Order: sequence, then structure tokens, then C-alpha cells
Amino acid sequence: MIIDLVKIILPAVLAFCTGVVLTPFLTHYLYRYKAWKKKPGKNGLDGKEAKIFNELHKDKEVGTPRMGGLVIWLSSAIVIISLWILANIFPENETIVKLDFLSRDQTWIPFAALIFGAIIGLFDDILEVTGKGKYMAGGLSFKKRISAVMLLGLGCGIWFYYQLEVTTLGMPNIIGDIEIGWLIIPLFVLVMASVYSSGVIDGIDGLAGGVFATIFASYSIIAFYLDQINLAAFCAMITGAVLAFLWFNIPPARFYMSETGTMALTVVTAIVAFMTDSLGGGYGVIVLPIIALPLVITSISVIIQISFKKFTGKKIFRVAPIHHHFEALGWPPYKVVMRFWVISVVFAMIGIILGVIGI
Repeated sequence: MIIDLVKIILPAVLAFCTGVVLTPFLTHYLYRYKAWKKKPGKNGLDGKEAKIFNELHKDKEVGTPRMGGLVIWLSSAIVIISLWILANIFPENETIVKLDFLSRDQTWIPFAALIFGAIIGLFDDILEVTGKGKYMAGGLSFKKRISAVMLLGLGCGIWFYYQLEVTTLGMPNIIGDIEIGWLIIPLFVLVMASVYSSGVIDGIDGLAGGVFATIFASYSIIAFYLDQINLAAFCAMITGAVLAFLWFNIPPARFYMSETGTMALTVVTAIVAFMTDSLGGGYGVIVLPIIALPLVITSISVIIQISFKKFTGKKIFRVAPIHHHFEALGWPPYKVVMRFWVISVVFAMIGIILGVIGI
């Protein structure tokens, strides 16, 4: 029990410390090469200029680098690979070997997904800040990014169905697990695409970092309860890395998470939910909308805004996603962020309870 707790807590601490040490070097180059948008503002959901958003953020988008998500996945990669190397260098040391949590059955898939999402997101960020390319100026289109995410979801779904023989969806005890067979594949694609679409929560200093840290801490607890110690250590490591990012993202932000961070974290969130579902004897997927409620609210607000405007020509919210709506109403950004943090923590606790006892 003690060594398992150390195995979970140590990666979180190491990832946080690594991220804090790494950040000054990273930001030096981000500022040196002016890794930010060269022109402030963005278009709205209808393709026209988002006037309210641009007015709210006219002084924030230029001068503050993107690619802050590098801190999260680089520090995570350094920690997990370093512990794996140490375990292979000192195979006779049982303690060191025990601390290695890179395993085929629990962490290979989420770690590979983390790197995949990070690299695609980084490519988008580079295009965004350089503005180079006739068809790529301003970054990859949402269609291209969501296609990459869905392709990853398809690959994971196929692996879960054919290799891991996952055919059921974990449900609370009063209902019982549901046998869905091959439908686990499209479900995987749907969940991953849905979670990724909520990545637009990265819009106010500190908001995304606090929400994602809470989500991964919650799944670390659930994985620990399910005796998925390696996966619990992986989620704890991500939590520590996100907290390192958040340390520098609290207003005034030194950088923004941007696509290399949000894509990496959202795809891994979806995978971890499935890892802690019937595969681990839990209910990771069904509690995902509860644990990640701020992400759900963000996505739904965008869907409502688009749909309502398409059919009526009017808007429900002054700006979408909803956190910008509250800004437009006059809420200070820190007030929006902290209330989202509170909501995230409260519903994460509810999700943990449901995830471990399966009412």
C-alpha cells in the first residue's frame, strides 16, 4: 500500500518540479521568437468577426506566447521515460523497478495518445504563430483537427474491441453493465471527439489548467480504487504537470496552453475514461460528464449558440463559449475562473463517489 501511494504521488511531484524548472527555458525561446498571434482577434461561429470577444481580449492575444502546453507534455514525457530508464538500468533494485509505471496494459495507450495529440496540436500552433502557407495560415482548420482526433479515436476503439476484447459499457449497479459489442468503436470516436470539442475552454488565464488538473486528479483516485496503480500514477503525473503549467498561467499569464496542450489533454481524458470503465471494472465513461462538467457546459454552450443562431438568426449568449459570456456581462476574469474551479471540484467529488461505488 505504501509503495503504491509513493508510486502515485512521486510522479506528480516530479512532473510539477520538472515543469517549473523547464518553463523559464521554454518561455525564453517563446518570447525570443515571438510565438504569438501576429494579429489579434478571431472570427465568430458564423465566420464573421467576433466583435465582443475581440473587444474583451484585444490586449491579450498579441504579446503572450502560445504553446504553453509544451510544459505539460514535455515534463510528463521526461518523468515517465526517466523512471522507465532507471528501472531498466537498475533491474535488481526492487524499489526503482516498482516506481516504473510505463506498462503495456495500462499506460502505453494514454501516453502514446498524449504525444500524438501534443504533436498535432504543436503543428497547428506553429502554423498559427507563423502564418505561413497558402492554405495553412492561421493554423489547421477545425475540420482537419477533429478528423485527426476521430482517427485516433477509431484506432483506440478498434484496439479496445479486438485486442482488449472490451464489449461492455460500465453502468451503475442498479442498471448493470451494458453489452454493446462492436459499438464500442463508434462510441470511442464519439466520446473522444466530444471531449476534444470542449478544448475551447482554454480562453481565460488559469481556467483550463484548473479544470484539467481536477479531472486528472479525479481519475487518478478512481484508477487507484480499481487497483490500476500504473494508470493512477499516470493521471497523477499529468495533474502535477498541469499544476506546473497553471503556476505560470495564473494572471497575468506567461503563456497560453493553446492547441498542443488542449488536444493532448482532451484525447487522453477520453482514453482514461475508457481505461477506468469495464476494462478496469469501473464506470469511467458514464461519470465522465460529471467529472468533466465544465467541459460539457463549454461544448453545450457552443452547440446551443450555433443551433439557435442558425434557426432564428439570434444568439442565446452574448459570446460563446459560456465563460466568455460571463466576461461580456462584466464579470472579472478571475471571478469566472474561480467559479469554474469550484464547480469542477464539487462535481469531480460527485463523480469520484459514483465512479468507485457505482450507485
